[in-house]
Amino acid sequence: MDDVKKLVRLAQRGDTAAFGQLVRQYQDKIYALCVRLSGNQADAEDLAQEAFVKAFYALRGFRNEADFGTWMHRITVNLWINARRREKPTVSLDEPVRTDEGEVQRELAAASEEPQEVLEQKALQHLLQRALAELSRKHRAVLVLREMQGYSYEEIARVLNCSQGTVKSRLNRARAALKEKVRALAGEAGVALPGERKRRGGAD
Repeated sequence: MDDVKKLVRLAQRGDTAAFGQLVRQYQDKIYALCVRLSGNQADAEDLAQEAFVKAFYALRGFRNEADFGTWMHRITVNLWINARRREKPTVSLDEPVRTDEGEVQRELAAASEEPQEVLEQKALQHLLQRALAELSRKHRAVLVLREMQGYSYEEIARVLNCSQGTVKSRLNRARAALKEKVRALAGEAGVALPGERKRRGGAD
């Protein structure tokens, strides 16, 4: 941490080599966040580059007693939220999504499963992709930070520059919105969700 603060002080004085070291130290974490937010590598690369460029020009206003990584995450998330791109990004789904009813697995079904189950699992993944892409940017941001990046409420509050209460309420709304979108899309596509398949099987 002391090394980071030293690099920040040097960069604030115009030392581009020091800023380059900061970029190398944080680029993997920022890029991973960008992939989660944008959903594809091309947009993630653009977003990460834009975030570091903005950080470079805003560095003089950074208070060095704060955490540089949190500051970088805040810049990145705000850039993504404020972007006015109209296209719907594709979401990378390599981890489970947590809902009020538990985790929804995104991994493909094992080869030993029945072909019909494999197809249903792929259909569910597609539904999750669409549902996540249709969430508002603020809801998707808080879901990414909490469920995919594993940040605490306190950390998310610092990144989003809001209270922990706001984070919790926004997260609850985001989870509910995701669940409703998945259900609606599943109904349109005629895909039975895991819980519904169990209930349906019990009723037969």
